[in-house]
Amino acid sequence: SSPCSACVTSMYFRIARYKYYPYQRNTYVIGRQSIIIDFITRYTPNTRFTVPAREMGSILRSEEMMLLQLLLQSDSAYACVRELGEVGKVEFKDLNAEVSAFQRKFVNELRRCDEMERMLRFFVSELEKAGIPIAEPPLNCQAPDPHHLIDLETLFSNDEESLKQLNANQESLRKNLLDLKELKHILDKAQTFFQEGEEVLAEAFVQQQTTAGVVGGAGGGAPAMELRSTDVEAAAAETKFTFLIGVVPTENLLVFTRVLWRVCRGNVFVKHAQIEEPLEDPITGNPVVKSVFILFFQGEQLNARIKKLCDGFRATLYVCPESGPERRQVRDQVGVRIGEVESVLRNTTNVKDVALGKIAQSVEEWQQKVKKIKAIYHAMNMFNLDMGHQSLVAECWCPVRDFQAVQEALNRGTHLSGSPVSAIVNRISTPETPPTYYKVNKFTSGFQAIVESYGVASYRELNPTPYAIVTFPFLFGVMFGDIGHGLMMLILACVLIGFEKKLAKTKEGGEFLSIIFSGRYLLLLMGLFSVYTGIIYNTLYSRTTNVFGSAWRPYY
Repeated sequence: SSPCSACVTSMYFRIARYKYYPYQRNTYVIGRQSIIIDFITRYTPNTRFTVPAREMGSILRSEEMMLLQLLLQSDSAYACVRELGEVGKVEFKDLNAEVSAFQRKFVNELRRCDEMERMLRFFVSELEKAGIPIAEPPLNCQAPDPHHLIDLETLFSNDEESLKQLNANQESLRKNLLDLKELKHILDKAQTFFQEGEEVLAEAFVQQQTTAGVVGGAGGGAPAMELRSTDVEAAAAETKFTFLIGVVPTENLLVFTRVLWRVCRGNVFVKHAQIEEPLEDPITGNPVVKSVFILFFQGEQLNARIKKLCDGFRATLYVCPESGPERRQVRDQVGVRIGEVESVLRNTTNVKDVALGKIAQSVEEWQQKVKKIKAIYHAMNMFNLDMGHQSLVAECWCPVRDFQAVQEALNRGTHLSGSPVSAIVNRISTPETPPTYYKVNKFTSGFQAIVESYGVASYRELNPTPYAIVTFPFLFGVMFGDIGHGLMMLILACVLIGFEKKLAKTKEGGEFLSIIFSGRYLLLLMGLFSVYTGIIYNTLYSRTTNVFGSAWRPYY
């Protein structure tokens, strides 16, 4: 059989990407990158069993293990496994190794747990977006009874549906607000665009009249006729220019104008201006810089081409009145509408923050409960059913010295479930090699992890960790001998040790800080030995010093 994870002394179970906090004296924080496979819990029955009075495990050798067979009633199996999980003293054997994961007895319960975990991840993501801190969970949060699972599902489903509805309303309001703000900027810049368009039109009319000989005399020397405004208006009525006005992201503006010039073959007049105020994206909430543009052209074919091109460059087109008084009237109406939408959006955000605040008080506790429920059913999927399908049969490895604690846990589970039949346990003789299990504490766990990264010792084999506690930091000090740098490591380790209770509960810093925190006592010894060897080397921050003077004396 494969050796169990010896570096973790007693744990409720291994859960991927989640930290658990101390539940009992022999329970330790689990790393984020653990995998939900080994459910380390140790089971024992009501039968009287005497522990052999011989050498138990120590730091030098692994614990002496025994193989137990458990017979649990179906109505009390969940409670017994839960209590054994809190004790953390057994490792179950999979008696259904040949059965597919989708054909096991409690696969539906595991799917329900997966769905609840998905909802909890959704809650956490919404809390992170809103910037609402998550409250710390209680230290001793036990898994609820099986009949409470439906209550958790209903609660999570209602909260998820409510948040999704609020998100949809919020996104719709942000989209409307964005459209209104873009239209406001368009109306502000439209007057300038139209004035420049009239000037271009007047210039084109002058060139046309000059070519026809209307402006200059036929014989040369005759005075030129003045261009009247009525002529420009008549020319504008004859040409019938069509215009489109809209907003495009500034990052796409240059490519948009170039492609537009090529598609229309130069038969379009483009004018654009950047919006000074960054606009908020309704979906991501990130600021987006956009520009207002207006296009003057002729013909329905160009109109259809330009609209397709606008869709490809994420440009939004708006309807803008041609006359100045109409534009000012629409602008006033848009300003009033923006104020109304902003007020409704603030109220919706406040309602969402209140709902998220209630969720933040319990989300960590919910996560622990769901993960414990999932681990319990995962362990129960390793059990076999007896012939009458009235009880579950399990096999597990248990340290000999912890048999009494396991037996008490089974008794508690039977009592809490209200079952009249107690659990039955038998010790099995087997030729299998027991798993290697070391009891570690917060000081030795880091060194044990380093040793096991190279390999796990065989059952009852000498444990090299006690020797590595001294040799590993000393050899590091020989390599890294420096008084200054060693003091920096020493101070960092002292800070981590001094605030270890607070840092054990925080999730900030990511995986890197988690690795440093788990090796805080290793850093402490490495810093001490670095200072020691630095004094021997007379090195301070890579500079040679002469603290004690030289002991070399020439004798010739």
